[in-house]
Amino acid sequence: MKVARFHAPGDLRVEEAPEPTAGPGELKIRVRNCSTCGTDTKIFHHGHHHIRPPRVMGHEIAGEVVGTGERVQVIAAIPCGSCEECRRGRMTVCPNQESMGYHYDGGFAEYMIVPAKVMAVDGVNRIPDGVSFAEASVAEPLACVLNGQELARVGEGDDVVVMGAGPIGCLHVRLARARGAARVFLVDVNPARLALAAAMVQPDAAIDADPVEQVLKLTGGRGADVVITAAASGTAQEQALRMAARQGRVSFFGGLPKDDPIIACDSNLVHYRELTIVGANGSSPAHNARALGLIAEEAVPVADLITHRLGLSQVLEAIDLVSKGVAIKVTIEP
Repeated sequence: MKVARFHAPGDLRVEEAPEPTAGPGELKIRVRNCSTCGTDTKIFHHGHHHIRPPRVMGHEIAGEVVGTGERVQVIAAIPCGSCEECRRGRMTVCPNQESMGYHYDGGFAEYMIVPAKVMAVDGVNRIPDGVSFAEASVAEPLACVLNGQELARVGEGDDVVVMGAGPIGCLHVRLARARGAARVFLVDVNPARLALAAAMVQPDAAIDADPVEQVLKLTGGRGADVVITAAASGTAQEQALRMAARQGRVSFFGGLPKDDPIIACDSNLVHYRELTIVGANGSSPAHNARALGLIAEEAVPVADLITHRLGLSQVLEAIDLVSKGVAIKVTIEP
């Protein structure tokens, strides 16, 4: 079979590999779609401390169970299920968490093995009727978005700002609407990327300059109830604090580069406005199942966000499209 293996930063090869065999407690699937994300581009360019090459990349996975034909979606982040955090229901912050495409071979392959650890935490979900493999592959990033919005308590009547107009930002806009937000504003420093995203998800305003000033103007000086930084930008995080309303919630959804993780925080803003700052780290198996449900119910449409469908031999082109920000969602169809 063909796979796309990461060997070193800048060295991702499409090559032949033996078709895998499932062991005890494992599941073999025929991959039908594995979508790409910004994390894949980071791994391609810089590697990752959890990846020991060679490793088959890809973690937004949907396919068919070999032997039964059942259509399934697979989680990316694998909690251990037994540590103190997992026992308390905090699977997103499991200290023993592993990941598909990092610790185990992922979905940029014709066939793959789902580890027993995934099966043990109910990490394989049946794809509902009417949901395509491509749509199901987007359940994993939507699950992360769902976790972030639950932590930030996005709800009825909120004014929500989403900073970052990539695929995650688009999902945040649509989920915020599904959760009852009154208005959703989308911010990005790249006007072309913002225009592409805004044409699809139709925010109440698209902002490409002076976001703090523009959000305050749009909200009559009050600020936003929730600000979500769906970009790896310290500047965006600092701006988020300044545009949050009193008792607003700020979600630091996008992590910062490891070599530049420090921002300037005006703690008096947090103190006097009674702001809440929350992180968001991936998703749990339950979030994945619920994300599939949101897609099936069309509460969060995702089909139109898939702007490019490429074969496995075109994986480098997919990485390049994501890196340049000229696509919304790029999916690989092995």
